[in-house]
Amino acid sequence: MATIKYPSGIRRLAYSAAFMVSIFAAMPGAASAADPVSLPGTVLIKTEYDFDALVSRVEKAVAGHKMGLVAQASASRGAAARGVKIPGNAVLMVFRNDYAVRMLTASVAAGIEAPLRIYVTENADGTASLAYRTPSAVFAPYKNRALDEMAKELDAVFQNIVRDAAGR
Repeated sequence: MATIKYPSGIRRLAYSAAFMVSIFAAMPGAASAADPVSLPGTVLIKTEYDFDALVSRVEKAVAGHKMGLVAQASASRGAAARGVKIPGNAVLMVFRNDYAVRMLTASVAAGIEAPLRIYVTENADGTASLAYRTPSAVFAPYKNRALDEMAKELDAVFQNIVRDAAGR
């Protein structure tokens, strides 16, 4: 696999995301993927796959639906590198440039929402779950018709990615 050189700002973003994931995972009483989530538009799916298999299936489904895996952060992999074992978790950040251009044309402020995220977590029984917020829920606060139209398209894309990854 070729090594990709990213500008320092993207590296800092990836490190920041990994740091935030590790902080959240280490918080006492932090919600697990099996806990109900109160944010609007959150979809949670428990699968029969183990953590590594589900991450791989999400990566393949992202590529299969012609989206880009922009970055990935995993507190469990970072912890493992330090000799600490915690349940598997990974945030897969997904987007595509044509959507980015449309999003920014509609609202520069909405740029903070990209890339959209799919969160994979390991369950106590050895299976894994995935969670994501529907793009329409993510972009709804901007009350922008062009964003809403784009988000509806992305809702279908993410629904298909998750369906394929979860094997449903």
